[in-house]
Amino acid sequence: GKAEADGSKADADGKAEPEVIVEMEEEEPPEADMEPEAPKELEEDAPADSRPAVKSTVTASSWDSTINVAASCGGKVLMALSDGGFQYLASGARANTGIKAGRYLYEVRIVESRNPLDSTVKQQGNRSPRQICSLGFSPAGSSLFLGESDDNVGFDSEGAFFSGKTRSRLTGRFMPYAQVFGVLLNLDPKSPNANTISLFRDGVRASHPKPIPECLKGKVLFPTVNYKNMTLHCNFGPGVLAPLPFRCLTLQQAAAEDVEVAAPKVQPDGRCEVVFPVGLPDEGTFDWLDDFLKRNPDYVELSSRSILEWGLKSGLRRHSGHSRTCNDKPAMDFGIRDLDDGTINKMIKCMATVLQRNYVVMEVQKNLLASERKALLAQFDGEGFRKVAVV
Repeated sequence: GKAEADGSKADADGKAEPEVIVEMEEEEPPEADMEPEAPKELEEDAPADSRPAVKSTVTASSWDSTINVAASCGGKVLMALSDGGFQYLASGARANTGIKAGRYLYEVRIVESRNPLDSTVKQQGNRSPRQICSLGFSPAGSSLFLGESDDNVGFDSEGAFFSGKTRSRLTGRFMPYAQVFGVLLNLDPKSPNANTISLFRDGVRASHPKPIPECLKGKVLFPTVNYKNMTLHCNFGPGVLAPLPFRCLTLQQAAAEDVEVAAPKVQPDGRCEVVFPVGLPDEGTFDWLDDFLKRNPDYVELSSRSILEWGLKSGLRRHSGHSRTCNDKPAMDFGIRDLDDGTINKMIKCMATVLQRNYVVMEVQKNLLASERKALLAQFDGEGFRKVAVV
């Protein structure tokens, strides 16, 4: 749970320090709050399937992830940047292959749990940023943050099931290092568990089959993970780490006609595109941006507004009384120095030049001024980027 510290503290000079947000550990809920014992298992062994299997390697997408995700081992191990404010921001990644029919499994194991230190926050009496992990499914083009919109479904490390924005307590907390968590999606219309998602812990069912939201039925659903201050091992197959009580195929074993592979969107010459909108303040520039991103979900917004939204979706809270509310330079007011003073903004732009992605650099004031615009353009001088101004 999260609680807010009331009042403020005085330093040696008698000046009041800003209030801070204190994240406190929740107590484990009583057994009465958990799901009752699971009924008889209705899932059956997967039949032999002679259809051609998917040929491409199923992995976490390097395109469809937050900018702080650092993948290794062919996308099977997901780490995250953890300095300069990144330790407070959740990471999100979607697989490059989605399920549109059949019943398939993927697994996740927490292989590292970190407690990064932040001396500036410690001086204010705050604790280190805590760990979170969420596992589920979402359609391409939707938010990468599970539980923050209507079009996703899954489970989190606090033991909750979420269907869109609705959450309910379900099971015990995730334990790092040893446990393997399997997420099973059943879209087989002939199955008694059709259009459901289930969680397994070390091969043992940890939840009843849970219905997916109505808005997700008929859509291609991609495995999606969120994590903060953790390293995850994602297993999409072909083998399983913790076999289930019944034979079940992993996503890597899926029939090609049951899945959809998402391909990166690049220019014909193989370059990525960086868009610089140029417009007058308060003349609908962010309305244009919202429409552009809706039509082009593969573009990443680089702006102060996007950082603020990222922090809020990561569970941070703003202090009351924040005054500046403009989209171009909103006040963060998180009480965390690296987020409030713009350090995180510089780090994000530095990472953006390394990753081959499509971007929209939304800096209303800087894009208007020739000298500032020139400096922004210089950050993307590499041969891999095509720079476009939209007036």
